Amino acid sequence: MMAPLVRRTWAPRGSTPIIYQKTRSHRKVSAIAALTLPPHYERVGLYFSLHTDANITAPRIVRFLRSLTRQIQKPLLIVWDRLNTHRAVLVKRWLEKHPNVHIEFLPPYAPELNPVEPLWGYLKGNPLANWAPKDLSELSLATRYHAGRLRRRGKLLRSFLYATPLFSCRK
Repeated sequence: MMAPLVRRTWAPRGSTPIIYQKTRSHRKVSAIAALTLPPHYERVGLYFSLHTDANITAPRIVRFLRSLTRQIQKPLLIVWDRLNTHRAVLVKRWLEKHPNVHIEFLPPYAPELNPVEPLWGYLKGNPLANWAPKDLSELSLATRYHAGRLRRRGKLLRSFLYATPLFSCRK
């Protein structure tokens, strides 16, 4: 049902790889993620939440923030893009009640500054490329699996940070 992201691949000469899919679908798995970097630049962390056939809404962002603050019980500086739901009233109210969570927004239309964008690009273009899931639950399960595996790849996570000009000065 899901249309795969098709990438160039290797195959034996004369054996053209074929990707079978039923039809194009507009169903999706939406995601929210955070790359964390402690003050002393030790281990990069990855936290994410997947939502099947749903958009990222203000209540989902608040739930994600609540979970993040439970896991990282320290002051947080969150650098966000200017997605409307990041600036929603519900999110602002939650932030007012949590003074140790600070927000800074990236400039408008600057995805190249957001280190989570290369992370999603990596997932779509590498482990999930050339693969057509049968249904949405299979896509969700595979995305969760591969994003979970990324948590153990510290150098790769750090490369997503360094892919942005914000972190290029610190290697």
